[in-house]
Amino acid sequence: MKHSLLLYLFILTLLFTIFTYAYYSKQVDFQSTQIEKLTNKLNSKEKEFKSKLQEANYFSLENNEKAQYYFTSNPDQKSDLATLIPSINKELLKFNDNPNGNPYTGQKKLGVNNFIINKIKVINHRWIIADFSDGDNFGEVLLKYFVKENNTFIFEISQSLMFPKK
Repeated sequence: MKHSLLLYLFILTLLFTIFTYAYYSKQVDFQSTQIEKLTNKLNSKEKEFKSKLQEANYFSLENNEKAQYYFTSNPDQKSDLATLIPSINKELLKFNDNPNGNPYTGQKKLGVNNFIINKIKVINHRWIIADFSDGDNFGEVLLKYFVKENNTFIFEISQSLMFPKK
């Protein structure tokens, strides 16, 4: 009886070990396939994101080789592209400190607050688009800019528009 009890316990232990091994090996395989699926999905989303980002930045000085060529080939223009865009942004945002608001929004004061430029995008070697608001009213302006000696800038308003209130 003692031998058969030990034999049953041994067989039971052996079966338990086999089932445990089978379960965990399938679990590892399952997790490996899940990780592979998630990695593939992440890679495809990354490619999609990069494609959308490249498409969104199509109209920008950073990606426009023809506009960059204007600055590098023109002997009158000695601008470094790495510092040009931050310089334009800094110069245009300086006008936000004007007591009457930024004059390059193309809009007169409507309420209590002045119009100031919030965000700027340099499109190419000649155009800038900017977002402005006074807290209640919002709009966009298309500016023409010229780079003069010593990275000084001249800005001209080409078109300004206000969005209707909701």
